[in-house]
Amino acid sequence: MEKTLVLIKPDAVRRGLIGEIIGRYERKGLKICRMKMFRPDEEILRLHYSEHIGKDFYEALISFMMSGSIVAMIVEGNKAIESVRKINGKTNPFEAENGSIRGDFASSLTENIVHGSDSAENAQKEIDIWFK
Repeated sequence: MEKTLVLIKPDAVRRGLIGEIIGRYERKGLKICRMKMFRPDEEILRLHYSEHIGKDFYEALISFMMSGSIVAMIVEGNKAIESVRKINGKTNPFEAENGSIRGDFASSLTENIVHGSDSAENAQKEIDIWFK
């Protein structure tokens, strides 16, 4: 079984969307293996988003992710990475499909409700960062 990391971001937590989001993964047959809710510190966020260092949106993204609690999950299932990314929808909510999490709930490119790993290599790296 494949594993991936999912982050439910502060905007979704503030809006009370945790149950709705988790339900979408579970209805697809994915299993939540581990889950924790907490307010991330700058260190973990800088590790997680290290590939974006120097980009225009980097500091705003770090600030947003520190603005409230997040839910970090390890999600497991057949083709979990591909499935989660399809359920999440495109990163840009204005291009995301209706019926996807971002298409239904996100309102900006930074505050886009969820994160899902984009490859098996990144999934393992991200799981190691968030679930030491």
